Amino acid sequence: MDVQQVGAKKPELQELPQIKERISFLYLEHSVINRLDSAITVTDERGTVHIPAAALGVILLGPGTKITHRAMELIGDTGASVLWVGEQGVRYYAHGRPLTHSSRLLIAQASLVSNVRSRAAVARRMYAMRFPGEDVSEMSLQQLRGREGARIRSVYRTLSKKTGVTWNGREYDPNNFDEGSPVNKALSAAHACLYGVCHGVIVAMGCSPGLGFVHSGHERSFVYDIADLYKAELTIPIAFDIALRHEDIEDIGRATRRAVRDAINEFKLLPRVASDIRELLMEEIEDDVTWDVVELWDDKNGYVKSGISYGLDDDAGEGYGEIL
Repeated sequence: MDVQQVGAKKPELQELPQIKERISFLYLEHSVINRLDSAITVTDERGTVHIPAAALGVILLGPGTKITHRAMELIGDTGASVLWVGEQGVRYYAHGRPLTHSSRLLIAQASLVSNVRSRAAVARRMYAMRFPGEDVSEMSLQQLRGREGARIRSVYRTLSKKTGVTWNGREYDPNNFDEGSPVNKALSAAHACLYGVCHGVIVAMGCSPGLGFVHSGHERSFVYDIADLYKAELTIPIAFDIALRHEDIEDIGRATRRAVRDAINEFKLLPRVASDIRELLMEEIEDDVTWDVVELWDDKNGYVKSGISYGLDDDAGEGYGEIL
């Protein structure tokens, strides 16, 4: 016999906090996630905590997590993104549903990435964000890649000199987190958090993580595109700071995640990512995450109403009658 449990009323999309207004991310491992009314409960050997589901932007589920159907129902209703990740969050396996019902940004993204000129223009705008105040419109993508590489190498050298942390390059094994140097372990953990948050915002806005403009061919190409905009300001400095203090830190991965989480909130990253994605994909677009309209595509008229039985009034199918 099926017994339907009674919980909190499903909220309307208009009632939910927008992705830019939420807590950035929550990483969980070796715990059981359930639901109580409008909160998810997280239980491990230390006890149980209650977290308002609508306040979360992204939930990263690491090894040893078990989540109930009721919890996923609540998370889906409140529009939080869920990512299943590996140990320390450094590997990505799957993600959940988006917050938006609109495909407008996805259509814009697909259109832009499918044309060589428009794709190059978006890629150039992404590079331009790294060099504010400079005119890079006449540079080729090859030149911009060179400028970006030099910029990042300079960031590493500067932070190494500032902190005294030895830097011999980005060397790490994604399958063996603990074998890396302290700074490389911190970089892996910090970037994984950043990827998770960017991925969550991207899918929450209805975009495709795989349709990148600078990166290509990977299921998270657009995630890497967006995350690369913020590494020099956010995750790389945090990694060097953690590496400087690593002898006093029991768990580099955990300490890095906490530092990144705090910095993301101070940095106001979620609204910035959402704004940058809109700027990159559409110059002017209203805030339409609650837009919930299904239309039919027409090769002559663009879009027509759905939910209508066409062809009832005449043989040409121009008229429409009852709503299905």
